[in-house]
Order: sequence, then structure tokens, then C-alpha cells
Amino acid sequence: MKVLFALPGFHRYERGAEVALLSVADALASAGTEVTVMGSGPARPARQYSFIEVPSIRREHFERYPALPPLRSETAWEDMTFAIAMMRDYRPGDYDAVVTCSFPFTHWALRRPAKRKPLQIFVTQNGEWPAFSNDAEFQTFRCDGLACTNPDYYSRNKDNWDCALNPNGNDLERFSPGLGERERLGLPHDRPIVLMVSALIESKRVLDGIKATAELDNAVLVVAGDGPLRDEAEALASQLLPNRFLRVSLPASDMPALYRSADIFLHMSLLESFGNVFLEAWACGLPIVAHESERLRWIQGEGAPFLCDTQDPQTTAGRLKEALVKGKSGALPLGMDKYTWPNIAQQYR
Repeated sequence: MKVLFALPGFHRYERGAEVALLSVADALASAGTEVTVMGSGPARPARQYSFIEVPSIRREHFERYPALPPLRSETAWEDMTFAIAMMRDYRPGDYDAVVTCSFPFTHWALRRPAKRKPLQIFVTQNGEWPAFSNDAEFQTFRCDGLACTNPDYYSRNKDNWDCALNPNGNDLERFSPGLGERERLGLPHDRPIVLMVSALIESKRVLDGIKATAELDNAVLVVAGDGPLRDEAEALASQLLPNRFLRVSLPASDMPALYRSADIFLHMSLLESFGNVFLEAWACGLPIVAHESERLRWIQGEGAPFLCDTQDPQTTAGRLKEALVKGKSGALPLGMDKYTWPNIAQQYR
């Protein structure tokens, strides 16, 4: 079986969708599937799949561009430049199946007319809206298989598409409890650390995380991420968290050490498609304060005692204080073993 994974951010960004789909691709290739990956970053060593670098213009260059259908965000602008360049290297007849979570442009490019068309697999890493909506460009969505990353998406779409419930996974060889490395990472050693791993965009609600952490007397908020709201976040933190806010940009290799160096993990998004960061923080033993939802309870089961209505800063601050009292776990949480990437990749296969 020959499979292509295509996404503009592959090998360029270490965001949830990129991490998840590349992990699936590598695990499939390790198990004998012939896998090719197309992305905008440079080739990486020690990967089991073949890689084709496709040029595109970084999304950061489009942050001030107008939002209009179908170019609704800087990500869509980047997607368009990637899809145009990808047409040079993409030959549909070379593959049995193609996989993406990027709509609309990469999705359209992968469906180009051909005598022999591969199966079109769409993954709801960035949401199910293309599969569910009939508005504007979403009317053009078609797929042969919809990989739903949570039960809500599966239930809503199973009557319209050939669906499978495929959660994300985690690399337990990297993310597990252990000693922190605050000094090496430049983090304060004498105060509790609240960690957010989030893009600085509206839906991640990092600004609300700053407000909630400000209710704690001595905690430092560390945000690992970047995005259009970086200036607003810095300005608000200087007002509410003077000398108690750090924004860091670390290579993927340092993320396990960052989790282990924190005391609490905070995530303010109201509804994630899945959220790899939950598994990473949970595997490293961090108590997780996040928005109460059936979806997150499905991911963590009984291991989620600090979920709450994060739209209330006082309630969120109260949960943060409770989580600090409980502290970190020194052992790998029960239930994590089902989320290994080889297990998830087998479900995809």
C-alpha cells in the first residue's frame, strides 16, 4: 500500500496537526507501509517515510492579509501557496490513498483529475467543519474516508461519510514523568510554574489564561507558542503579571523537559478537536486545568479532576490553586498505553 501525507506545515511547524499526522506516517512506514510525506520544511534525519519538500510562503507573512472566502486566515493563505507548488510533484496514480487535514486548497489539489485516483482520507485534526457544513467553499468537500479524532465528530458525521474514530497518540519514550531542567531552560527555580502550550490565536484564549494566573500570588506563567496575538499577550502580561510571564520558543526536542519543569498545565481552548498537548502533559505527570467537556473527559477518563468552566477567571484560578496543592505525579498515569503511536497508526491502516 502506498500512502501520501500532505500538509503545508510538515517539517516546518511542531503544532498539534503536524505532530499527530507525522507520527502516524512514521509509525505506518515502520510497520511496512510505503509512505511519502509532502511538506514545506526541510528533510529530517531518521525518518522511516520518504519526504518531498514543497515550497510555500510562511503563514506569518499573511497575518495582516484580508480574511475573505476561501482565504479566511493566514493559514489558508499559506495553504494556497503550498497547494499550487505541490501540483508539480503530486501524481495521483502513484498512491493508493492520500491523507490531509488541510482545507480547502491542499484538499482540492489532492483531488485533481486523474485516470487512477487514490482514496481521499481527511482527518479532523483542525475541526470537522469541511465535512459538516454546506456553506460557501465547504460545499466542495468530498472524501472516501473521514478519520474523526473524537466521538462528537464521529457521531455527527457517520451517516454522511465513511468514518472511523481515530484519536491522537503520544510518544511515551519522550513524554513521561521525570526531573525538570529549569536552569537549562532559563526558567525560575523558586516559584511554581503554570505552563500553556498554545498558539497565540483567539481560539486558544491565552489572554484569558494570563488573567486567571494573575489571581495566583506567586506563580509564573510560561507560554510556549507564537501567533498574531503575541503583542497583546505581552502587553496584558506586563500589566497583570509583571515579572511573572515568559513566552518561550523551544525546539521539539526540549518539550518533554519543559513539561517536566512545570507544576501545572493550563489549556483554555473551549473545544479542541483532540489536543495532543493534553496527552503530553498528562504523560509527564502534570495536573491539567482545562475547560470542562465530555470530549476531554473521554480522552483522560478519571484522570481529569481539575476541569472547570474556564470562562470564569475566579473558578479557573481556584482550580489552579487546587492543582498546585495536589502536585505532580511521579508515575506514568494509568490508561496512557492505549495512546501509543503504533496503536494509533494501526487504527489508521
